[in-house]
Amino acid sequence: MKFIERSLEPVIKKALREFPVVTLTGPRQSGKTTLLRERFSHRYRYVSLEAPDVRAAASNDPRGFLDANPPPVIFDEIQHVPDLLPYIKEQVDADRMRYGQYLLTGSQNLLLLGAVKESLAGRVAMLRLLPLSFREEDGDPRRKLPWEGVRRGTGKTTRSAVAGSAGPSRLWRRLLRGSYPELVRRRARDLNLWHGSYIETYLERDVRALRQVGDLTQFQVFLRALAARSAQLLNLSSIARDIGVSVNTAKAWLSVLEATYQIVLLRPYHANLRKRLVKSPKVYFTDVGTLCYLVGLKDPGHAAAGPLGGAILETAVLAEIFKTLLHSGQEPRLYFWRTATGVEVDFLVESEGRLHPVEVKSSATPRPAMAAGIHALRQDLGDRISPGYVVHPGHTRLPLGGGVTALPITEL
Repeated sequence: MKFIERSLEPVIKKALREFPVVTLTGPRQSGKTTLLRERFSHRYRYVSLEAPDVRAAASNDPRGFLDANPPPVIFDEIQHVPDLLPYIKEQVDADRMRYGQYLLTGSQNLLLLGAVKESLAGRVAMLRLLPLSFREEDGDPRRKLPWEGVRRGTGKTTRSAVAGSAGPSRLWRRLLRGSYPELVRRRARDLNLWHGSYIETYLERDVRALRQVGDLTQFQVFLRALAARSAQLLNLSSIARDIGVSVNTAKAWLSVLEATYQIVLLRPYHANLRKRLVKSPKVYFTDVGTLCYLVGLKDPGHAAAGPLGGAILETAVLAEIFKTLLHSGQEPRLYFWRTATGVEVDFLVESEGRLHPVEVKSSATPRPAMAAGIHALRQDLGDRISPGYVVHPGHTRLPLGGGVTALPITEL
């Protein structure tokens, strides 16, 4: 299968020139192992810690294991042997100025992050790899977001996977599929079977390892209830009541989903204003295909015309912005704006002291009225607000007045 170029690759290379250890985390099947083996195996030896015998060797004799696998080396799925980390620190400290010694990967942020930071503080760069962005799928991984100045790409002439007269239908098929690399490379896969198997594997291998979760069946009910509320204000009390668990249990389960990169919690933007602003976060799934599977959508037409169509598009836009920033080495600073009276802008992207508003609409026919929330936001926050964008599923890019541009989702 053809390797899909990832925009995180140059970020990893830069980190290897500046840190003795680089740790790459992200959800299972996001392409961590493929990226490292395809792009770094010419220099780094690869060792997987998933096999029980390898895991036992690393646990029983860590110094001997590291001597047998000297740097530069990739240790895949390091969360299986967290006790190895202090010994890696010992090796690093013996030659502290030698950068790029170890490349580590892991899938469980909740367990791995604390162990890595405790053992390798000051010695490690932490990077995250999520499923593919649109620009990575389209072969133009370094394309800038619209507000990032000149929209430089790779220099290639590319055609969006959803361009053309069949764009809307192809767009919705793409959203139903999701963006995990295996599904993008092997388009003939049974989507329902793949996503179902992924959820089961995720539950068995990741969630069961985290002590907050006891009843996996009830947890899966929680997962589906959360998916039905994607792109909405999060009301954990309501969800807990609906599925029959305590609020504290729901909070613990939510932290598991966030720690394993299945969801993003988007916080409201607060400015020093007198008007009342909403304080609850909104919840989004990091992969829109997972979202569609969890809510039972299989047909592109039903997804587009159904009651969750707007939420699916909004989730896709959030995921694209989040992944593009994260894979370029930036920490995403994303918010939403909503007043107590219901005035709302879906996303505010903070960059270089400016706020870039993005509104998502499910209509393929952009109209000036769609920018009303952005205009109201500019009245409240003034010159802190940059020109905004209304993102839609159609083909038309045009000015809507007041510094707002209608932008097809394929051009985001």
